[in-house]
Amino acid sequence: MNEFKYLVETFADLRIMRYRIPEWENLTLQQKEYLYYLGEAAKSGRDILFDQNYKHNLCIRKTLEAILNTYQGDREGDDFQKFTVYAKRVFFSNGIHHHYAEDKFFPEVSEACFAELVRNSDISQMPINKGETVEEFLDFLIPIVFSPEIAPVRRSSEEDIIENSAVNFYEGDLTKAEVEAFYAAQHNEGDERPVSYGLNSRLVKENGTIYEKVYRADGLYGEAIKAIVGWLEKANAVAENEAQRHYTQLLIDYYTTGDLKTWDEYNIAWVQDNASHIDFVNGFIEDYGDPMGMKATWESVVDFKDLEATKRSNTISENAQWFEYHSPVDPRFKKAECKGVSAKSIIVTTLGGDCFPSPPIGINLPNADWIRKEYGSKSVTITNLMTAYDKAAEENPKSALKEFAFSEEEVELCKKYGPDASVVHTNLHECLGHGSGKLLPTTSPNALKEFSSTLEEARADLFGLYYIADPKMVELGIMPDNEAYKAEYCGFIRNGLMTQLARVELGKDVTESHMQNRKLVAEWCFEHGGNVIEKKIRDGKTYFIINDFEALRQLFGQLLAEVQRIKSEGDYAAGKALVERYAVKVNHELHKEVKERYNALGLKPYGGFINPEIVPVKNDGQVVDYQVEYPMDFLAQHLEYGRKYSFLEPKGW
Repeated sequence: MNEFKYLVETFADLRIMRYRIPEWENLTLQQKEYLYYLGEAAKSGRDILFDQNYKHNLCIRKTLEAILNTYQGDREGDDFQKFTVYAKRVFFSNGIHHHYAEDKFFPEVSEACFAELVRNSDISQMPINKGETVEEFLDFLIPIVFSPEIAPVRRSSEEDIIENSAVNFYEGDLTKAEVEAFYAAQHNEGDERPVSYGLNSRLVKENGTIYEKVYRADGLYGEAIKAIVGWLEKANAVAENEAQRHYTQLLIDYYTTGDLKTWDEYNIAWVQDNASHIDFVNGFIEDYGDPMGMKATWESVVDFKDLEATKRSNTISENAQWFEYHSPVDPRFKKAECKGVSAKSIIVTTLGGDCFPSPPIGINLPNADWIRKEYGSKSVTITNLMTAYDKAAEENPKSALKEFAFSEEEVELCKKYGPDASVVHTNLHECLGHGSGKLLPTTSPNALKEFSSTLEEARADLFGLYYIADPKMVELGIMPDNEAYKAEYCGFIRNGLMTQLARVELGKDVTESHMQNRKLVAEWCFEHGGNVIEKKIRDGKTYFIINDFEALRQLFGQLLAEVQRIKSEGDYAAGKALVERYAVKVNHELHKEVKERYNALGLKPYGGFINPEIVPVKNDGQVVDYQVEYPMDFLAQHLEYGRKYSFLEPKGW
């Protein structure tokens, strides 16, 4: 039997990997069938995310698919190969903007070449309006694809963040002030259980009137939502238990009506199910992509418990009250009782929407603070994805660790403890970090507006960083000894101050929320710690070393206390000042150096996955099993998805 290959291919700044589904053979036929239906639902929302990211993404994607499927010219030449790389980048990013940096990227072929590719492909498969010619279509499409002036950034942090963002959450000449006023009018002061206003809609200004187009079965994105619902209904027929059937039916009801109160009912029922072996996320959930921090992109994750790894997660969640009580934050902002905090490690079977092909390695839901307070939260660490990242790195002979760590001692420390320490930090981040603390009764959940995502990620990371070094972690058997946490401290500071800059285009700011969080934490500690973190130059290369690990832990605690205060009080001005001072602007000389050193290694800073395929096995027309296949072709999978899971028509011009 051939050894499983994790790293499949690289292109642009991306590496494509595969992940395995261990323990599949131990599942029952009913469980496999349940996972299969949930997986089909996860793939059926693909069009939604493309359209949410930019209004012309579907038109562009379907054009690329038509060329790749039907082009009659030379497919071996340099131009077609460059075009193929562009297409793969669009598939990877779910649109024409970089999945992480959020800047628009461009084909490395000329406009004339692109036009010829269109002309020499099957026009009937192109998204051309009835009665329009190919040349009229090209006049519309070419500037959208090639012009740096059109939709230059997916989510802008510039002053007019609505006008300057390409995301498709707002339609018409809306201003930030109008958006804020529209939702402020819906929010009732003193409402202790507010719905997530604006979460599942596009806000439209038409003839001076502002209204919402709600995502639902008979509304916006209706055809894709109907497909998702159809698979969820099939899944419900073979669910493991009544709890799953109950909350899945609530999710179906929510998709049917678009009612956010039903969404809350679903989340309450879902978060209380900790007994089921199989679980899933499916819906409009995270608001990182919205410049206003309100509207959610569509995503899905399908999984089952990693029973052995969950033992450690359970230990963390069972001690949630101890961690909350001993937190360095002001007692006013601590939860008196940590309700329903659950944690588990999971094995993912299918990724979809904003979790595909570049997924998180940890998730904590639901997002509504009042549901967390009253009913708790679910935290997961995705073990088979973390394994895939580690295995793929081992398959590459070049090492970023050796290049950017200052000493051999640091390299050995990170090799010895790094992977496990990273998993523990993720556990703490997702389970306790996001689930900790509380808002003051007078604080609006959206008080931090466009800075909420960055500050929330910083809060969760700081919680994990503070506690991973606590002796309690060794006492509980979560960390092996009192030295192991240092590997995570070294890696976090190195990444936040330096190596993550490899992911940012020269001359650009840091815009993605998770990257901003890491930069904010590392830069703040570097500035406030004196000589706790030291910058060193050796042979013309920059390094950052930690001189006092305990002092650094205290800095993490101080910043955690301040970020929690900002969130609990809704201190927009202080949050804005933190993010703008520490999280965005880049030292251009250091940036250039990092890019050069990283590129010299031939490494790709971003990674994503090919989904395994769950395939029904039939005997005499009856499904007798479901087997897992592991495709090796990233492009082929996305073209197949384009054929099987396209439900929305592109926006016309």
